Amino acid sequence: MQSPFGAIPAMVTPLDARGEVMEGALREVIDFTIGNGVHGLFVLGSSGEIYGLTAAQKQRVVEIAVEHTAGRVPVYAGASEITTRDCIATARMVEQVGGVAGLSVLTPYFLTPNQAELIEHFTAVARSTELPVMLYENAGRTRVPIEVETCRVLSKVDNIVGIKDSSGDMTRMLNYLRVTDESFTILAGRDTMIYAALCHGARGTIASTANLAPRLVADIYEAYRAGDLKRSLDLQFALAPLRAWVERATFPVVLKEGLRLLGIDAGVCLAPASGLSEAERTELRAVLAGLPVQSTVRR
Repeated sequence: MQSPFGAIPAMVTPLDARGEVMEGALREVIDFTIGNGVHGLFVLGSSGEIYGLTAAQKQRVVEIAVEHTAGRVPVYAGASEITTRDCIATARMVEQVGGVAGLSVLTPYFLTPNQAELIEHFTAVARSTELPVMLYENAGRTRVPIEVETCRVLSKVDNIVGIKDSSGDMTRMLNYLRVTDESFTILAGRDTMIYAALCHGARGTIASTANLAPRLVADIYEAYRAGDLKRSLDLQFALAPLRAWVERATFPVVLKEGLRLLGIDAGVCLAPASGLSEAERTELRAVLAGLPVQSTVRR
């Protein structure tokens, strides 16, 4: 497998008021992001509300992503459940659907396993599938960190190929890079740290803001790869107000509201998450309009 790289949106799952997957809207978001230069797609993450989808819905999201992407970019899928058993079940489902380039597995949430238990957990999931596995550190939401030594140990498991680091802690990311070799891929999970991560050896980002500003996020990466560090940093700074807005409401409300403002009806979030006020929508519209690189919705 080619290691994940570049700008990879953590895709929303469009849902209607009954909580059903809006298949046409999902295809629209796929086309919007790919058409604006992203290097892969990641479905069934926290942005995709994996925690609230049924097993049948998760499978359908993966099926649509693989079918509609049609090889234009790699598709990655989350297998992030609370228990090892359920992670394995989701991983096997994804593998059976076929066409997915790799899995992302978040630390368990609600439970607070220790580091030895985490090693057993991730190792068991990895051994249950032939797909490459990316660890996912997001202790800000799960309250379960992946310590540096745990990452080093897990990097030796044959099909654990990297980590999405959403810790927001550059020291932790640098230490992940320090204790692993070049075959192990580090991706920035904090949208405000893409440029810094690239400077230190990360290979890209899985970014929620790439739902709304895929061209801008992709250009941070492309400018860096082209050696235009000033442009890459300038674009990173320009993304910051949008990333700050993502935290202004219950996650991932702003992503779906923003897509609607851009002309793609991605539906609603699962309750109890609710929408923005009209005043907030006006502010968000101004933030989107003020981005220096605009993404185009093609019909």
